[in-house]
Amino acid sequence: MRLVSGGRLHATFEFGDLQVVSLRDGYIDMPPTRLRGEDGRALDVLPAAVPLAGENLRLSVNAFFVTDGTSSLLIDTGASNVWHDPTMGLIYEALEEAEVDRGYITDVAITHRHEDHVSGLIAPDGSEAFGKLERVWIGAADASVFTGRLEPIRDRVVPVTEEVAINGWATALPAPGHTPGHTVYDISSGGGHLLVWGDTVHVPTLQFDRPEVSWELDGDQPRARAARAALLERLARPDHFVAGAHLDSPGIARVSPAGGGYALEYLAAPIG
Repeated sequence: MRLVSGGRLHATFEFGDLQVVSLRDGYIDMPPTRLRGEDGRALDVLPAAVPLAGENLRLSVNAFFVTDGTSSLLIDTGASNVWHDPTMGLIYEALEEAEVDRGYITDVAITHRHEDHVSGLIAPDGSEAFGKLERVWIGAADASVFTGRLEPIRDRVVPVTEEVAINGWATALPAPGHTPGHTVYDISSGGGHLLVWGDTVHVPTLQFDRPEVSWELDGDQPRARAARAALLERLARPDHFVAGAHLDSPGIARVSPAGGGYALEYLAAPIG
C-alpha cells in the first residue's frame, strides 16, 4: 500500500493492481460521555492520549473509492445535507478533487444504515448523487433505511445476509453489533487485504489500545465488542490493512499487537 497523491479532501493509494482513494466527507464532534466501559457505563476518566476539540471528541468521517481501472466500488457516501452541519457533506467535492467522476459509479457498498454513511446517495438538491447507480450493497438487517428520502434507490438494494463476493476483489463480511446489519468490506489484491469498516472504531486514540471500550450508539455493545476483537485479530496478520470511516482522515493504516491491545500506524499523515 503506497500513497501516490493527495489533497485537502482526498488521498490516493496504490494497492497492488488496485487504486484506493480515501474521501473526506468532513468531521463530527461528539461528547466523550459516549464512550462506554465493559459495564456499559460512561468512562470515569478519559486517557490523556485522547485529544479533544474543546470539550468534544472530533471524529473524521471518511468514505473510500476502489477501482481496478475497469470496475469500481464506492464504500459509504457521507452525510450529504442531512447532518445540517457545514463541516459535513463534502464527499462530492472530495470526488471532484480526486478526479473521480461520480456520474459513472455503478456500485456502492454501505457499511451500515446511519446517516453519516448512507445519506450521500442523495445529493443536497434531492437528485440521485450517482447517475448510473445499479447496485447498493448493505447488510439485510439495515436495508429498512431505504424509505423516505432514500426510497428512490430501494429497487437497487442488494441485501447482504452472509459473506458474499461483490466482484473479483471485494467481498462483503457481515460484522453486526454497532447495527444489526453492520458490514465490513474486504478488498484483496496482490498487495494483501484491506478491510474497510464503518463504526467498528470511533476513537482510534483509545479503542486500539483498549478495544474493550465501546460506544454509546452501538446497538448491541457486547456484540460490537466481539466484532471489533475479531477484526483486530484478523488485521494483525501480515499484509493486512484497515480503512476506517472514523479513523483520522485519510484513515488507512496498519495494525499490530501491542501490550494487551493493538497499535495503529497510519500510512499517511492525517488531513486537517
